[in-house]
Amino acid sequence: MKRAITTPDEVVMNKIYLIRNQKVMIDRDLAELYGVTTGNLNKAIQRNLKRFPSDFMFKLNKEELDNLIFQFGTSSWGGVRKLPNAFTEQGVAMLSGVLNSDRAIAVNIQIIRIFSKMRLMLLTHQDLLIKMNKLEAEVGNHSHSIKQIFDLLKRLVLENNEPATKIGFKQSGK
Repeated sequence: MKRAITTPDEVVMNKIYLIRNQKVMIDRDLAELYGVTTGNLNKAIQRNLKRFPSDFMFKLNKEELDNLIFQFGTSSWGGVRKLPNAFTEQGVAMLSGVLNSDRAIAVNIQIIRIFSKMRLMLLTHQDLLIKMNKLEAEVGNHSHSIKQIFDLLKRLVLENNEPATKIGFKQSGK
C-alpha cells in the first residue's frame, strides 16, 4: 500500500475560513490537499449532489469571493470563472464517501481532526471568557484590594530582578 503524503496541520488550518459564520474550506484548497484538480473534485460532487445539502456545502457569492481574495492581498486566484464551493466540517466528512484514494482518506481524517481541535479550543476559550466576566463582575466591589495585590506582585517581580550575590570561593588578591 502506498504511503499517503502528510500535510502539516498549520497548512490545513490556514485553509479554513470563516464565511457566513461557519468554518469552511474552499473547493480549490481541498482539491490541492487531495492531489486532484478542482474540476475533478467538483465533477465528483456533482455526481453525488444528494450528499451535499446546503448546510454541508454552499456556493460563495461574488462579494464573499472578493473578500476572500482581498484577505490574500494579491490575487493568486487568477481568472476564476466559477464561484467556488465552500464545505463545512460535515461537507468535508461527506467528501470521504466521494473520494476514495488513500491520499484523500488520509487528508480527510486529518481535516476532521483539525476541525475537532478547533472546536475544542473555541469551547475552552468560551469557558475562560465566561469565568473572566464573572471575575470582572466580582472585582468591581473589590477593585482597591485587587490593585494592592497587583502592586505587591510587581514589587516581588522587581525584587527578583536584582543581581544575585555570587556564590563560591574568592581568591585573595583578586
